[in-house]
Amino acid sequence: MKLLSTLLASGVASSAVAAVVERWWNITYGQANPDGLFERRVITVNGTWPPPPIEVNQGDTSVLHVTNGLGDVVTAIHHHGMFLRGHSYMDGAVGVAQCPIPPGDTFDYTISTDVQIGTYWVHGHALGQYVDGLRAPFIIHNSNETYKYDAEFTIIIGDWYHDQHPVLLNQFLNIANPTGAEPVPDSGLIYFTQNGQYLPGFNENATLPFVPGKTYRLRVINTSALSMFWFWIDGHQLRIIEADGVDTQETPVDIQSISVAQRYSFLVTARNDTTSNWLIHANMDPAMFDSVPDSLNLNLTSSITYTTSAPMQEGPASVDYTNTVDDYALVPVLAQPIGTANQTVTLNAFFDTYSDGQNHASFENITFNTPLVPSFLSATSSGSTDPAYYGPSASVLNYNQVIELLVVNWDVGLHPFHLHGHKFAIVWKSFDVTSPDTSINPPVPEYASNPMWRDTIMIPPGGGVRLRFLADNPGTWFFHCHIDWHLSSGLAWVLVEAPTVLASSETYRAPSMIYSQCAQQNIPTSGNAAGHNDSASNYSGWKLGPYPQQLGWHSKGIGAMTGCVLSAVLGMAAVVWYGATGISEI
Repeated sequence: MKLLSTLLASGVASSAVAAVVERWWNITYGQANPDGLFERRVITVNGTWPPPPIEVNQGDTSVLHVTNGLGDVVTAIHHHGMFLRGHSYMDGAVGVAQCPIPPGDTFDYTISTDVQIGTYWVHGHALGQYVDGLRAPFIIHNSNETYKYDAEFTIIIGDWYHDQHPVLLNQFLNIANPTGAEPVPDSGLIYFTQNGQYLPGFNENATLPFVPGKTYRLRVINTSALSMFWFWIDGHQLRIIEADGVDTQETPVDIQSISVAQRYSFLVTARNDTTSNWLIHANMDPAMFDSVPDSLNLNLTSSITYTTSAPMQEGPASVDYTNTVDDYALVPVLAQPIGTANQTVTLNAFFDTYSDGQNHASFENITFNTPLVPSFLSATSSGSTDPAYYGPSASVLNYNQVIELLVVNWDVGLHPFHLHGHKFAIVWKSFDVTSPDTSINPPVPEYASNPMWRDTIMIPPGGGVRLRFLADNPGTWFFHCHIDWHLSSGLAWVLVEAPTVLASSETYRAPSMIYSQCAQQNIPTSGNAAGHNDSASNYSGWKLGPYPQQLGWHSKGIGAMTGCVLSAVLGMAAVVWYGATGISEI
């Protein structure tokens, strides 16, 4: 890490000093065996795995120089949960915010933290690379913390695969997997950081040193590709104080569910005795898996150590998984009311077997295909307000309007949805959108005085949410399921926010490195999603689909039936001929 400069906030009395903090990441391949079960190829940073954690103070500018040393594939980095005001092109979503970083080249991600604090993470956003290990914590320390504590740790939990992502994806998106069963992880991981450094070990070989009577902040990040976790600590009360970078009113909880990409901070006060050590639990929810292999240990543990020689205290024999807090019930410390929506974007999520014989996910029965021209460059080069200009999986948001995303999960499984570039207010959450029971399908409020805000929400099967935010951040923002397998199968949408503003001001113009890297890969930097200027919906040259299977008779079905009928007729004719020949010979 290198500090280039320090700047006092102009006109603001503060004891904190803002800095420009630079880090250099060379992304390469390496070997790792964190679960102790299997050594595999992983994606490393500067030859090490896990990639180094990033910690900054509010007001700092983080500059991450990312060099693609993979040699054979592209890459990109997403700072999960960051607003990136005026710099949507720094978001890292390939085909939406930028062209990917070609092998051997470097991209400089410049991230302002002026208006954000809390627990975030950085991860690969190309080719499922975070599944292969390209992921790390990103912590923004508040110079004026809402709650007092003596020390803090970051706890990283996540699922872990022994096969590489391309192998698993080929197995998942395959006609041999018509039900769309997601790859089940081979194991899970728990590991820790403190003061920007990893503590030794994983799982049962990792421990947090506690001092009696001290109060600790535990920042927990779920970095999984698929798995939801139940998190608790034997013998210690958890108190939620933050979710996804939003400080909340202190909420006691015995156990907390944490879905993919979500983050929570807990206050935990250490016990006053040192006669025992205690287990930290992170149990994978089997409901996320189509089947649970006998070899998979769902229940991960690490520990809190008071005295190295002390025995481990046995926890309760059973756990009540219902004794958790739904994110809809959390209350922010600082109220941010939001009123009636001016514009609603409806996104119904479906899973089905599509025209290619594979099981795909979709919004509005449209599987997402990465635009040939990054959406940001289409917007800044045209200012088009026609959603079709950005492809069939896009909506245009009007500037400074209250936007409502109505998202309904028609699948039988749980889904964590993430919005780039914004936090959203959870103004309505239904556990069954078809139910007349208002306790699980409540009425929709016009106004929310102090809703919970976050950037990732889990939607139950058959349920739905209404998520509102102010479209005050011009850019092109991805909304997608954060289960990596579902994103890869098409469960994503692009929100093009204030395209006329993007096109009319130099403030939003992408830096030259983006145009240069696009040019290296022969990726056009203007035109609609397919690179055309003649028509918004001219998608020639862009491979779209697959599409929902058609009901009734269509060309493929007619062809198949014709073939079957001809085969049957020829078969019967052969039988008749053979029989007649046999009779004549008797």
